[in-house]
Amino acid sequence: MSLRIVFAGLLVAHFSFSQAITEKNYCKFLEQSIQGRKHGFLAGNLSYYVGGFHASWNLVEDETIGLTHPFYHDLRSRGIGLLESKLEGNEHTGIGNDYKGWEFYKDTRVLYGSVIIDGKVHQHPAPKRMFWRPDKMICEYEIGDLRIREEKFIGANDAAASIITSSKPVILRFEGRSLLVRDSISSTSEIRYDPAGNTILISEGGTIHSRPDPDGPERIGPCVYEGMTTALSCSKDFSKSVKFDKGKKGERIYLFEIPCDSKGTTISWAMNDDQGKARQAAREIISKDQQMLTAKTAEMNRKLNEEIPQFRCSDPKFEEIYYYLWSLYLMYYIDVQKGWEMENHTQTAVNNFLGIHRYDACFQIKVGAWARNKERFAYGNVLTWKHLVENGRYRETPNGLIMLSDNKGTTWHSGAYGGELSEHVLGAWQIYQHSGDLGFLRKCYEGYFRKVFGKRLGGFAMNEFEVADTLEKMAALLGYREDLSHWNKLVRRDPKHVRLMFDQRWETNGHKNFFMGPRSGMLMTNTFWTMRSKYFPREYAKKMINTWALNREDGFYGAFFPLAMAKQSMRVFKSQADLDFGYTPDTAYFTLDGMFRQGFAKVASELTLNHLANYNYHEKWGIPVAPEAYRRDLTLFGDQYSNFNAGKILLFLEGLAGISYSLPEQTLSVQEAMPSAWDWMEFEIPILKKSKRTKIRVERQIKNGEQRKGITVENCPLKVRLELWSEEKKIVSSNSNLSKTKASRPHSIAFKSSGTSSKASLSVVLE
Repeated sequence: MSLRIVFAGLLVAHFSFSQAITEKNYCKFLEQSIQGRKHGFLAGNLSYYVGGFHASWNLVEDETIGLTHPFYHDLRSRGIGLLESKLEGNEHTGIGNDYKGWEFYKDTRVLYGSVIIDGKVHQHPAPKRMFWRPDKMICEYEIGDLRIREEKFIGANDAAASIITSSKPVILRFEGRSLLVRDSISSTSEIRYDPAGNTILISEGGTIHSRPDPDGPERIGPCVYEGMTTALSCSKDFSKSVKFDKGKKGERIYLFEIPCDSKGTTISWAMNDDQGKARQAAREIISKDQQMLTAKTAEMNRKLNEEIPQFRCSDPKFEEIYYYLWSLYLMYYIDVQKGWEMENHTQTAVNNFLGIHRYDACFQIKVGAWARNKERFAYGNVLTWKHLVENGRYRETPNGLIMLSDNKGTTWHSGAYGGELSEHVLGAWQIYQHSGDLGFLRKCYEGYFRKVFGKRLGGFAMNEFEVADTLEKMAALLGYREDLSHWNKLVRRDPKHVRLMFDQRWETNGHKNFFMGPRSGMLMTNTFWTMRSKYFPREYAKKMINTWALNREDGFYGAFFPLAMAKQSMRVFKSQADLDFGYTPDTAYFTLDGMFRQGFAKVASELTLNHLANYNYHEKWGIPVAPEAYRRDLTLFGDQYSNFNAGKILLFLEGLAGISYSLPEQTLSVQEAMPSAWDWMEFEIPILKKSKRTKIRVERQIKNGEQRKGITVENCPLKVRLELWSEEKKIVSSNSNLSKTKASRPHSIAFKSSGTSSKASLSVVLE
């Protein structure tokens, strides 16, 4: 299809809108070669797999044949222990909080494989090549002229399997043990071989060093797997080779051998509180290995094709980054259905401690709002926190401020309190705008937001004015008329007072052209986050960006943008944490988001590409990455598959594309800021749950010495507003089938529709 635009009878532009983005094999598209670079990572619902071990990007242990570190984590514990808190009152952290053993999987030994060739044992060979995909891991080994290949995956039943083939007949030896980690005191595990199912069954248990309370003493208690069963099975009978032993701390040690050839063999692992269910899952994935692997690939591809907004642009590198970040966001979803974990929600990092984090949720909630199935991928990111309020687990200060913990599970919370919860209100409101679901909004407001902010509204990056506005809107929509005056009194919002609050914080403590500069002189990016408020004075934003964001000598522009701390401050502050967290993904999102919201399209788009290309793409390896941080010396730090990067997804959708929509108001707005380095970009947004996606394309062309730029929107069920950025050039002429309206930022032109239509367009010729 094409759009022909004619000015005064002359053909001046011809923009083509591509056909609908066709279904793609994203699992193959995202395949990465990771041997020696990253550990493996797979996710089921309550089961996970880490292949090998890297300590903050430093190789400690290579992956090998078998299933090295599968583990079960339904959030019954924050770490390795299951002790109960000894704190009293609301700050009692429950059962399962633990400040030790967050990475307990690294000490597990489940099925470590060796290869026996002509009587010689090749112990735990490292892969010659290892490939990661969202659906599976592929490991390829070479021992002389022998070739062994594995496909490792987690099935829909939460069991893990490895399908192994060998170019020549060999014997594979597998060794492992019941749960025993560096914090273990003793093991009470029991083990037996079940001949009917050709399965090893381990009743897990033991005591462990644990620290359940913040600043509390270390105590001894039960381990995270207490009472659970591990089931290990194989497609080949290993009854004649299986051997058991007992370790120094009572742990159960096992070994068995199986033949393997080109026809293949499959090994499996499963865990459950119910021994019968563990055994059944381990056997099921054996009997249906190829079927379940095919289903896993199909489901991951379905999610990436159908559940999320589709994106294409003229530079494929950024497409890889976009879908890689989405794949991690989706892989981390968990549905426990126990205790305080009754809603689906995403999580942050397998290599630290699993679970959703209060701070990270500030942007993870908003990402979920863009998924097609909001009930599955959005609501729980907000509502899972309500359990802490309903169960009286929070900290309340003398002035009435209620704070929730940083992290939570089925029966525990972390006891690390903070005040970012107000940002969740804005995320919940966006979910409502994208769903129109008053039932969801009511669950958020009643017994949750209404209580948490009833006495005091603590702000996050000066968002309290917008949060109070939003709580008023919620109250009005839900019929709480008596709450309107309460919210109005709680946060004073007359224009003179709001402006004063920003003026009083400008250039504090002698920091010129800087907002909320601290006495300590530690200048961090959080000052830029305040620009996300619509009340932030734009003239202040302009001065701060020019003085500090673009400043490579004293400001926040390092090897790429943004440094977490200004270079001026880096000369003074050099603790290990300061050095480790030189660049972080959260600071980048909040900082760049503020620039987009203030209407600085040029600098925001250029700095966003600068950040994504340097932070989320490893040029030497040629693959996207999602690190927790970069050190100041640009070495990788922290988690390797970190959903702490989820905010970057919003930089594509809400920043570069500038898309927003509201089902209650029946409007869609596109306020594009396409980077000058791109020729085109297009998105397909699943606005309605059961309809075709809305297609949005921005394109730039140079023809006959003229630069032409246009926006086209198709299949939109809402009224449309289009705002085109002129790239700070003079607009020679414009054309649209919409009505002209006032632009919301400089160097832009805007048009809007009075109703819905099959196609909306805006095009210009730039000088």
